[in-house]
Amino acid sequence: MSARLVVLCASNSEEEARRIARAVVGKQLAACVNIVPGATSIYRWEGAIEEASEWLLLMKTTAAAYPHLEREIRALHSYSVPEIIALPIERGAESYLSWMDAGTVTGDAT
Repeated sequence: MSARLVVLCASNSEEEARRIARAVVGKQLAACVNIVPGATSIYRWEGAIEEASEWLLLMKTTAAAYPHLEREIRALHSYSVPEIIALPIERGAESYLSWMDAGTVTGDAT
């Protein structure tokens, strides 16, 4: 069993967030993606402090699928430096974790 992860990714539009979510779930690179609208991001970019409205994607995946997931996000994302942060899942309902495992490819994902 591969370690399980939640991957965070912010997008600048609902359309892009949905496109990424559908692609990664369709390819079984994530078992589920939640899209959270209305995130406000404040960050430094090219020397200036910026503020943007974004859609936050919460992707549930496995460590084995992560490299393929990251590659897919980079291919679909409009940002030159997209937020892609993986956090380990320490605990969870076993029935949900088993469902995640079954819905996520392992090893030789494309």
